[in-house]
Amino acid sequence: MVQYLVGKAHGGYSVAERVQQFGSRVERRLKPAFEAAGAGYPPEEAAFLAFKDSRTVEVCARNAGQPWRLVKAYPVLAASGGPGPKLKEGDHQVPEGVYRIESLNPNSRFHLSVRLNYPNEFDRRMAQADGRTNLGGDIMIHGNSVSVGCLAMGDDAAEDLFVLSALVGKERMKVLIGPTDFRSSGVFRPAAVPPWVDSLYASLREELRQFPKVR
Repeated sequence: MVQYLVGKAHGGYSVAERVQQFGSRVERRLKPAFEAAGAGYPPEEAAFLAFKDSRTVEVCARNAGQPWRLVKAYPVLAASGGPGPKLKEGDHQVPEGVYRIESLNPNSRFHLSVRLNYPNEFDRRMAQADGRTNLGGDIMIHGNSVSVGCLAMGDDAAEDLFVLSALVGKERMKVLIGPTDFRSSGVFRPAAVPPWVDSLYASLREELRQFPKVR
C-alpha cells in the first residue's frame, strides 16, 4: 500500500482513476449548471469555445435531438501570445481553429490536461503552402495559472474540463479557439498574418453559428 501511494505521488494515474478521484466533486460543481441549461449530465456531446480577447472558455453541450446549450463559462488564467494563429514552434502563440481532443493526461505537471490535435489538417496544409516546417505541438488546456502556448484554467476548472471530456468521450468533443467571438464581432483581422487567415476566420464564424451566445 505504501509503495502504491508513493507511486501515485510520482504519477502513474490512469484517466479512469482520475475520474474516480475527482468525478464526485466535478458533478457537484457542474450538474446544477447543466440542469439550469436544460442539458443532462453528462451530455452526449460537448464543445469548448475559447476566445482570446475575452480570455474565456465556454462549455456547451447537447443530447440527441436537442440544440446546443451554453452551460458555463470559465476565465482563462494565463495564455501567452495574442490574436492570430500559431505558425511555428516557439512563437508562444495559442493556436486558432477547430480542434479535436487527442488525449487526456492524468499525470500532467499542471494538475490535469486535455491535449488538442494541433497541428490539425488545416494547419499542416497551410504550412505546406507557406513553406513552413516545425509547427510545434503539445497544446493543452490545463490547470495551474501559468502557460506558454496553452490555456491555463486553474485546477478546479481543469478538473471539470478533464472529467467532462472523459465522460463524454474525446470522439464526441470539439474545441474552437478564436481571437474573438465571431458571433458578435464584425470583421476582425490581426496585423501581419497570412492571407489564409481570412478563410480560417470564416470557418470559425460558421462553426460558431450553431452555439448559443451569452446574453
